[in-house]
Parts: sequence; C-alpha cells; structure tokens
Amino acid sequence: MMDWTDRHCRRFHRMISSSVLLYTEMVAAQAVLHGDRERLLGFDPVEQPVALQLGGSDPAQLAAAAAIGAAFGYREINLNVGCPSDRVRQGCFGAVLMRSPGLVGECVAAMIAAAGGRAEVTVKCRLGVDEQDPAAALPALLAAVQAAGVRRVIVHARKAWLQGLSPKENREIPPLDHAAVFAMKRAFPDLRLVLNGGVTSLEGAAALLAQGIDGVMVGRAAYHDPLAVLGRADAVIWGAPAVPPAPARIAAAMRPWIAAHVALGGRAHDVTRHMLGLFAGRPGARAWRRILSAPAAGAAGLAAFDAALAAGTGAHPAGSAA
Repeated sequence: MMDWTDRHCRRFHRMISSSVLLYTEMVAAQAVLHGDRERLLGFDPVEQPVALQLGGSDPAQLAAAAAIGAAFGYREINLNVGCPSDRVRQGCFGAVLMRSPGLVGECVAAMIAAAGGRAEVTVKCRLGVDEQDPAAALPALLAAVQAAGVRRVIVHARKAWLQGLSPKENREIPPLDHAAVFAMKRAFPDLRLVLNGGVTSLEGAAALLAQGIDGVMVGRAAYHDPLAVLGRADAVIWGAPAVPPAPARIAAAMRPWIAAHVALGGRAHDVTRHMLGLFAGRPGARAWRRILSAPAAGAAGLAAFDAALAAGTGAHPAGSAA
C-alpha cells in the first residue's frame, strides 16, 4: 500500500472504524535511521491502534528502527517479507527474504529485543517466491520466526514472482491459495495467522474468520469502498452497536484536519485523494469524485472540498449525478 496508507489515509479510516488495526506504508529501516523521522513516522494518537511496517534485512538496522518505532508509540512493528518491487528486491528486503528464513529469524529476534515489549513484532510474508514450493518455503519461514519469538504472521496467500511480473501483476496473476494458509494454521496452532489477499468484502472476511483463521487483512477493498468494509466492521466483527457512520458526518469530521494541513502549507488534495470512495454506491458519488479529482481542486483547497461535499450530499444540483 505504498503511497496509500499515509497519515492522512489512516486518520480518515479511523473516523470510520474505531477497532480495525491500521498499517503504515512500508518504511525502509535505513530511512528511519537517517531520514526525517517525524515525516516518516509521525502519527496522531487518534489513529491507534496503528502498526509500523519496516523494510530491511540488516538485523542491527532493523533493531534500531524498531526501537525508534516503539518509542514513537506504535502498537506493532511489522517486518515486510512480501513486497515484490524491483527497488525493494535490489535492497535485499521484501519478498526476496522468503529465500532466507534464517536471516528473517535473526532480524525479528533483534527487533523483539530492541522493542523491549513496548510493541509487538510481526511479519508479513508471501507463500513463497519464484520456483519455491510453498509447502516447503512457507513453513520454513514460519518456523524460523516463531522460534525467534514472533507470535503473529500475516500471509498474503499468493507466491511472488520476482522475475517477469510487476508489483501490480503480483497482486493479480499468481493464483490465490487460501487453503495453504489454513494448512499452516493447523501446522502451527500456536501462531496467530492473518490471511491477506483476494478478500473483497466484509462478508468475505467474516466467513474466513468463521473458518478458524485468526485475522483478515483487507487492503484495496477497504480503500476504494471504506464504508462497505470499515463502516460495518466494528458491528460485524467486534459486535459494537450497529450504527453505520454517515459519509457526510465523516467528511465533516475530516474538515478540520484538512484545514490544519492546508494552514501548514500542505494541499487539501494530500488528504482528499484518500477520500474518493467515501460516497461509493450513493447518488452523489460521481459528483464527489469528479470535483475532488479535477485538476483545479489542488489549488482550490477547502473550497473544492466544500463543493464536493455539497454535491455528494445532494445539497447542490451537481449532487444529482450518480
């Protein structure tokens, strides 16, 4: 979810669900050590519970980055062992680490020691990479990280092809194998396994949970239609009072955040680009998206947001567009 789950996106999603666990974009451990930490790691306490996802393969660097993340207050520090991008592969982290379960074990052991119990250390991985047999590669990785002290692993239920497929194609072309994740749950009953990949609805997530998996991670479906997934998650998954949030109320709650960002020199579009799906399936959805996506919206700031909200709620003639 690079370039997607930044602090503005997480703030927006937290306005919709109080219970779901939110994740940052992947941040390279080296960037945490040498970059602008407030820009890379800063978050508002309202986002909690929130997890920091790190990329890297050097145990010492990852340990130092995990300690910094824990000091910032993240509830979870997640090591990415699943990203298939060329840049990540060239940096020797992400999915290529599926080939080195022993190294991954060393990394997470160092991270756990550095976090000192202030944040849980987890792993997100694939079934395997390239020619690897998932029936061998996945249990090897799970055994290594469990031995190192990890208690929860998120498994994207596809292999990653590091040669010949783009990151986008790696989300779509390798076949899904949810059964492989359930098999690992049976083989590693003490590990809490979270299934990721191909989950397109809250109902689908609930069905997987009912089959005995410990958790479900939903990415793009939650991003593109947040109310359909996040808006009912508190009630369906956690049994909270079933009061679906109204999109207009959520938009209004985000307005002060947008105004504050603009006052600091940012663009309203930095925030509103994550909100395009807020009115999905409702009569004003097209007008809402059109106004916020227009080239002039970036310069118009809050005026464009207010016009889009009026259109999305039917308070303006443009709101009749569906």
